[in-house]
Amino acid sequence: MKAIILTLFVLASLTAFTHAADHHETKELFVVLTSANAETQMMALVLATQSFNQDVPVRILLCSEAGDLALKDSESPAFKPADRSPKQLLMNLMNNGVTVEVCGIYLPNREHLSADDLLEGVGTARPPEVAAYMKQPHIRYFSF
Repeated sequence: MKAIILTLFVLASLTAFTHAADHHETKELFVVLTSANAETQMMALVLATQSFNQDVPVRILLCSEAGDLALKDSESPAFKPADRSPKQLLMNLMNNGVTVEVCGIYLPNREHLSADDLLEGVGTARPPEVAAYMKQPHIRYFSF
């Protein structure tokens, strides 16, 4: 029941968000994904994809275990009805120009990992730059 309520809240928020964009208010969606739960990751990336498909600029920051999505050798399960995985959605967004970064503390706190282990195109966020980005009034922030 909590998941349904959360999903309805997020969808209502995104509806209001895209409605505001229709009134010539340029908004951007900043999605911070930290959850290790693949279903939560999927929902976050489905909503990011839907926003992107409605001409909303999207930026994604992967932290904690969600950063593992950005690793070349990681896998994630596929979900119905699309039979796609969170990693597939992430890669599709990246292929369409969406900025995807891991938190600045992600790689330094993982043994035997370096930037070479990340998918091509995934950057490492710099906290001062992310903080400056987040404080802009046109940025909508969602955390999963």
